[in-house]
Amino acid sequence: MRRGVKRYGFATLLAAGALSMAALSAAQGKQTFTGKITDDECPTSDHAAMQMGPNDAECTVACVEAHGAQYLLYDGEHAYGLGDQKTPKQFAGQKVTITGTLDSKTSTIAVDSIVAAK
Repeated sequence: MRRGVKRYGFATLLAAGALSMAALSAAQGKQTFTGKITDDECPTSDHAAMQMGPNDAECTVACVEAHGAQYLLYDGEHAYGLGDQKTPKQFAGQKVTITGTLDSKTSTIAVDSIVAAK
């Protein structure tokens, strides 16, 4: 390691490390996710057991407001936490497309936008 530091200089090695980190971060950039807005009480969006409302939307909102649940996106296979817990309320029980950045360690999406899916 010492030979590398002497030959290339510390600043050069530091810059190379910074570029590697930037490339890794770029690989985890913005993505789109499509699924249904639900909550962590009913993560697979099956609200029949909870019966907190007459439909999925009302049950989802009731679970969040009455039980302190968190809004999620369920894509039919995975449930993703959402960094934005305010905007999903208007889309509760609906199929949406979310643009954001996934933190793969926590399965949480840093939400940039949510729109109704077509």
